[in-house]
Formats: sequence, structure tokens, C-alpha cells
Amino acid sequence: MKQITSVQNPFIKSLVQLQEKAKVRKQTGTFLIEGKREIELALKGGYELETILFLPEIISDRDIKNLVKSSEVEIIEISKEVYQKLAYRDTTEGILAIAKTKSLALSDLKLSENPLILVGESLEKPGNVGAILRTADAANIDAVIIANPKSDLYNPNIVRSSVGCLFTRQIAVGTTEEVIAYLKANNINIYSATLQDSTEYHTQNYTTPTALVVGTEATGLSEKWRTESTKNIIIPMQGEIDSMNVSVAAAILLFEAKRQRQFQ
Repeated sequence: MKQITSVQNPFIKSLVQLQEKAKVRKQTGTFLIEGKREIELALKGGYELETILFLPEIISDRDIKNLVKSSEVEIIEISKEVYQKLAYRDTTEGILAIAKTKSLALSDLKLSENPLILVGESLEKPGNVGAILRTADAANIDAVIIANPKSDLYNPNIVRSSVGCLFTRQIAVGTTEEVIAYLKANNINIYSATLQDSTEYHTQNYTTPTALVVGTEATGLSEKWRTESTKNIIIPMQGEIDSMNVSVAAAILLFEAKRQRQFQ
């Protein structure tokens, strides 16, 4: 089995670049996954692994082989110094993987007969994207679509903050215009969360094909969503402020839709 003990190893240096630069991830079509649970979810979600790196003091090669059945996956033993150079988390399972990215095209989405979709426009903070993906997994919705993305979805902060939920739901990206055209072509009702020309969210019917659309706290949704939506909706605010964290708003809207659908 191959071993790497130096942080100056060219391969390890390339992995640091893979972590830090979206351009490198795009060029190579690969990204890093950290943690046993995250890797398990990626495999379950159909992601293809190229390489496993592990720290033998924390996880054994037997555990690695039980996790990864394919003989085509290269397994490399690394030193503590190398592991600490690559790992984002202080407490983790001593394992990282290099995985191939997937297509995030709208045309690749496979929807149910009565889909429930969450759309986020221009989401900037990886932590918010990760939290939204966790919520989408908890609600077991058809897909998450990111319109006008500001972050690479394979950013390690998104992988980490989603605790692997990046791999459990269908995800697509596109421009706002492309996403709206896709939803309309598939006869999916659009409910845009916005302050302007809106009605309270709980008064609407989400039991038919539905897309719930949320924007950033700073700027909200672009006007295109407000003018093209089936209905603009608002979460009644009873305190001093007029907005809440986008991931919290998404959770409120999604679980109202799930309640109306009898959690089916």
C-alpha cells in the first residue's frame, strides 16, 4: 500500500489546491470529501471515488476496505502531519476521499409526478447553502436548485456544513432565467418568498407541483422572480426585524408544504 508522510509531497500540495480553489476543482472534475459518514453518503448518492487517504492511528485499512468495495479506488496511508494539513475538522474519522464531481445541469434532474423543489437565488455563504441542503434532506424533497450561484457547490465548506447532504438530494444550478424557464416548462408552480406584493405563506396550496424560492437576507429575490411567480409569499414577522436567515425561512416554507402533503 502506498504511503505519504510529507506535506511537501507534490500530490498533497495538489490536494491543498483542490481544497482551496474552485478553478482547480472545475479543471480536474474532482473534489475532496472528509469524514466516514460523508463518504458513505457520497457512495450511496452515486458519486465515484478515485482515492482514499487515511490515518491508521484513527481508522484501520480493514475499515477502509469494508467502506470501499471497488478495487479501482486507490488507497493511501498518510501521516498525522499530512492528515492535519488536509483535514478541515478537528474531530473527524481519519479519512478523506477524492471524488469525481457530477453534472449539475437542470436537464439531468429526474422529478416525481408531484415534485417539491427548493430554489435558492444568489446564495453567498457556504454555511447557508449547507444548512439549506440539510433541510432539503430532512424534508426529503425532489431537488434543490441554485440560481445564479455565488459559491462552487463542491466548496469544502459546503461539503462540511451540509454534513454530507450535498450527496443525498438532486442538485442543479442555472441562471435565474434558465431556472424559471425550466420550472414553467415542467408546469411547476412558483412561490417566491419576498416582501413585495405578497400574501402570507400558510394561505397557499403546495400540494401540487411546487417550487419554493428564497433569496439572500441582504437583497432578497431579484424582480424576475417576483414578476414570474405563481404567487409571492411572506412569512409574517412579529418582532422588530423584517427578515430571517435564509436557511430558517426555507425550513419554515418546506415543512409547511410537507404538512399539507401529509408528509408524503
